[in-house]
Amino acid sequence: MPAALFVLLALMPQLVDRTAEPLNPPAAEQLLPERRADIFMARKMYREAAETYSAALRAEPQSASLHNKLGIAYHQQILLNDAQKSYEKAIKLDKKFSQAINNLGTVYYAQRKYKKAEKAYREALKHAPNSASIHSNLGTAYFARRQYKKATEEYLTALSLDPDVFEHRSTAGTLLQERSVEDRAKYFYFMAKAYAAAEIYDRALLYLRKALEDGFDKRDRIPKEPEFKALLDNPEFQALVFPQEQRAELRP
Repeated sequence: MPAALFVLLALMPQLVDRTAEPLNPPAAEQLLPERRADIFMARKMYREAAETYSAALRAEPQSASLHNKLGIAYHQQILLNDAQKSYEKAIKLDKKFSQAINNLGTVYYAQRKYKKAEKAYREALKHAPNSASIHSNLGTAYFARRQYKKATEEYLTALSLDPDVFEHRSTAGTLLQERSVEDRAKYFYFMAKAYAAAEIYDRALLYLRKALEDGFDKRDRIPKEPEFKALLDNPEFQALVFPQEQRAELRP
């Protein structure tokens, strides 16, 4: 398997809107096609979901929401061209549909068209300025283009809107969140800095550990970063950053 595809599959964009399923759902034949397709999505049965959303669209061809959901079902199968067409149909029907615009951005991102992805995310934010997920996506697009200052600013905005924005894991919803990055070690490091700047120190330490485990090799830079100043006396931070003999000198 090519390395790039492995990374894409390992860090597949995640859905952030959660859809709770009833413990005892009605029999399938009693449900409307859209509802049946939503259940297929929640069960990660993406091909069946796509077929059922398509059936629903035959009855409601002007539904921007259904076109967007069909796009997500294709997207989860890595059928990016089909996903793009569905998102574009949704946007044509509703030019202010921020979720579909965002999802189109994630297609561009997966195609490494980072500038187009960035443009799509900015357009989505015009219609949903308080969406933490879209701000985080824009940050990731900036990260891919090595615009690290802008990336950090977007991550901080996302965290201020939703401290859990980077932790969401769901397979049901209407909004995709980008998770695929090439330089994971550097990405985790910037995440650690963003969390530290937001004073969410437990997650800052978590992502700092991930960065080091994935090969972040500028360990000597870490204690000099202003974002980590408040963690200098933290034993876990010291254990991650300083060699054992230096940790002994830091003890009071």
